[in-house]
Amino acid sequence: MGDAEIIPIGTRGRPGRATGTQPSSAARSLAPRAKGTARRAHHRAESPIEPPAAEPGKPDDQPGEAATAADQPAMAEVGQRPAVTTRDRGPLAGIPAADWLAAFQHAAVELFGDQWEVQLAHFLAFLRRRVTGDYVVDEYGFDQEVTQRFFMAALRPIAEKWFRIEVRGVENIPTEGGALVVSNHSGTIPVDGLMTMVAIHDETGRFLRPLGADLVFKMPFVSTMARKGGATLACSEDAERMLSGGELVGVWPEGFKGIGKPYSERYKLQRFGRGGFVGAALRTGVPIVPLSVVGAEEIYPLVGNLPSLARLLGVPYIPITPLFPLLGPLGLVPLPSKWLLEFGEPIRTDEYDDGAAEDPMLVFNVTDQVRETIQQTLYSLLMKRESVFR
Repeated sequence: MGDAEIIPIGTRGRPGRATGTQPSSAARSLAPRAKGTARRAHHRAESPIEPPAAEPGKPDDQPGEAATAADQPAMAEVGQRPAVTTRDRGPLAGIPAADWLAAFQHAAVELFGDQWEVQLAHFLAFLRRRVTGDYVVDEYGFDQEVTQRFFMAALRPIAEKWFRIEVRGVENIPTEGGALVVSNHSGTIPVDGLMTMVAIHDETGRFLRPLGADLVFKMPFVSTMARKGGATLACSEDAERMLSGGELVGVWPEGFKGIGKPYSERYKLQRFGRGGFVGAALRTGVPIVPLSVVGAEEIYPLVGNLPSLARLLGVPYIPITPLFPLLGPLGLVPLPSKWLLEFGEPIRTDEYDDGAAEDPMLVFNVTDQVRETIQQTLYSLLMKRESVFR
């Protein structure tokens, strides 16, 4: 066994195979070659070309350039590309600056439109104001510039393309002065408030100032965004100050009872609280504009709840829908239902005597009038709606 000849695997027992002295037929077949040059290339492999002698007066420590120049005709003859040096691989090699500028301009037009230079200038000015602190925030934390440029811009495609919101009765919203918009509440997650803000701003140019629940302002990131978007705590003091200052204020009296009701009770209004919003309107003498929203009930059909876990986490409810938590984060995508928003005729409050807000029966009657107006409008819109999704 000690004198046995070792034959490498894959050499078919032929001496000299797999010794590195010559390429195999399989390896030679992989190399690209032009037609009619196979025999010449094989002949050159057997008779290598000697490199040319260095020129007189030129140092011999740079043979690479001479060898490259001598080998280029041979490479072209066998159909091979010349070697690429490191200098030829630069990121801007071969692309003129004018072409880069043209590509940038084309991309800017596609993104911002024909007025991209103006849009870019406005954006740079916005960044400068943010860095220098040259911007205005009111006493509630409302940042009008951020709301208009970012919040509205981000929510508008959802309102127009996903929910396809149709607005009716927008002429009932006062063009100036204080007013209180009272709406039904639904959807498991309060998306209807955000869509109402976008619809009112796009239709009238006014900013709706929502009154939010305590939970909204206990959440770190959400609280900051809500303040910058114009929301404030749902208390009579803040509501009256905003209404007296000529703001358009929005309130959803159903609260968590409205957005957390099961799908079987959709479009059935819950109790409107104690009528605090009516008292604020009576004290300031502003009109009450009832708003009916159809379509929000179907975005997250609530079919179950986990009350024990909700109490443990300190939240009103843990929703269970047909898609959540079964599909995980994908189940948080709202269904693309068709939305209808109808603003009713304003209910005047400036005709009541001073101190009317302290009369509990009057407050109850006005609250019930607003609630019944919204409920009847919901029924009317549901009868006219052809389908949930169109």
